[in-house]
Amino acid sequence: MSTIDFDRLSADKQGGLVPAIVQDADTLRVLMLGYMDRTALATTQATGQVTFFSRSRGTQWTKGETSGHTLALVSIQADCDSDTLLVLARPQGPTCHLGRASCFPSAPADTIAALDARVAARERERPADSYTTRLFEGGVRGIAQKVGEEGVETALAGVVQDDAALLGESADLVFHLLVLLRARGLGWADVARTLAMRAR
Repeated sequence: MSTIDFDRLSADKQGGLVPAIVQDADTLRVLMLGYMDRTALATTQATGQVTFFSRSRGTQWTKGETSGHTLALVSIQADCDSDTLLVLARPQGPTCHLGRASCFPSAPADTIAALDARVAARERERPADSYTTRLFEGGVRGIAQKVGEEGVETALAGVVQDDAALLGESADLVFHLLVLLRARGLGWADVARTLAMRAR
């Protein structure tokens, strides 16, 4: 991960502070807006925990230092004018102090990426009485068979059923595909990267 040199930023526009937009690295949902000074940026890059300068408190604070809902740094970049930062992070719990995922209640997100994150959590935690847990415990062959069944059902719905049925079967297919990918140690981000490479 490349680092940002604070001296290359135009921090003088905001009295030594630079706005930092935080975005979920997986779902791409905008989570919050904070401000960084030289020390906050250095701390963020050194520790991997997103840290800001609190204008109301007049001091540095690491997101989640009291709630435990931290932001794990993935990457950081400056915009074209070098006066704003875009921080990609993985939230450990809700970002908003109101208990919401984002400080912007209706901020859009990648629905499939969000579902993939839930599937990944199910794989790690294996909660009892979970359909997803049963799929994982059935192994790759069983999951692959289920993907095949859902693929056939989706194709049939496309030929002989209405739009609602096709959409329902498509959703089932995508879900089971995500489980199969995760069982193989892959995820939706890997598919997205493959699609992006093909689009070049």
